[in-house]
Amino acid sequence: MTELTLQARALAALGHDARLSIFRLLVRAGDDGLNVGEIGAHLGLPASTLAHHLAALVDAGLVLQERQGRATVNRVDFDRIRGLVAFLTEECCAGLAAPGDAA
Repeated sequence: MTELTLQARALAALGHDARLSIFRLLVRAGDDGLNVGEIGAHLGLPASTLAHHLAALVDAGLVLQERQGRATVNRVDFDRIRGLVAFLTEECCAGLAAPGDAA
């Protein structure tokens, strides 16, 4: 899978209001993360809906899950997010060649 494809998958996962809300909540929680019940309590999402959206965020590499006893703690993969931001800004202010010019 190319880097462009990986980054596009991450951005697509954030392109849903429920997933973006979950992600932002987990960013606020920091490295401690939150379990599924805590996320649901904060956002008022049913467990089945929450599980679906968390799976999409995990699949996109944005959220890490860790079993702690009976609970699953969810936390943002901050290294992955820093890489995504770097990807989005790496060509900032580099300028553009005129259409038709050789790059």
